[in-house]
Amino acid sequence: MKNFTHAAISPSGHGTPAMAFGRHVIRMMAANTGGSLGMFEAFVPAGEGPPLHVHEREDEFFRVLAGRFGFWCAGDYAELTEGGCIALPRGVPHRFCNVGQTEGRLMVVVTPGGFESFFPIVELCKPGTPEEIASLAKDFGLTFPPDDDRKVA
Repeated sequence: MKNFTHAAISPSGHGTPAMAFGRHVIRMMAANTGGSLGMFEAFVPAGEGPPLHVHEREDEFFRVLAGRFGFWCAGDYAELTEGGCIALPRGVPHRFCNVGQTEGRLMVVVTPGGFESFFPIVELCKPGTPEEIASLAKDFGLTFPPDDDRKVA
């Protein structure tokens, strides 16, 4: 990675779309920030969200841009609406779900950067089985522990 010595800019309406596990728009790549961070927007249908998962490499920061989301992390639950923010630590199982009635939108910042490339890679590789998804995710330091409780708190 080169040094992060100039502003990384993502003008309104710009970004690289990625259709993998829903619609994502990659707004800032690690390559543009010297590896410091990556940023993307996630468009999440009502009732949807990823399963319980663990990032071994990066912390995540979420800001709700539209909708209502539930976040589970380390046994805690928080529900946030537009403007709400939450930071989730690496190495701790967590998940989120759009608990609203309409499509929601999140801004997600990962630090250090790199995970933002997961979605374009998934779109390119098109894994078809849970085992293929898990194998690709492992390359990004992402694992999926068992989740016995998918109920909304």
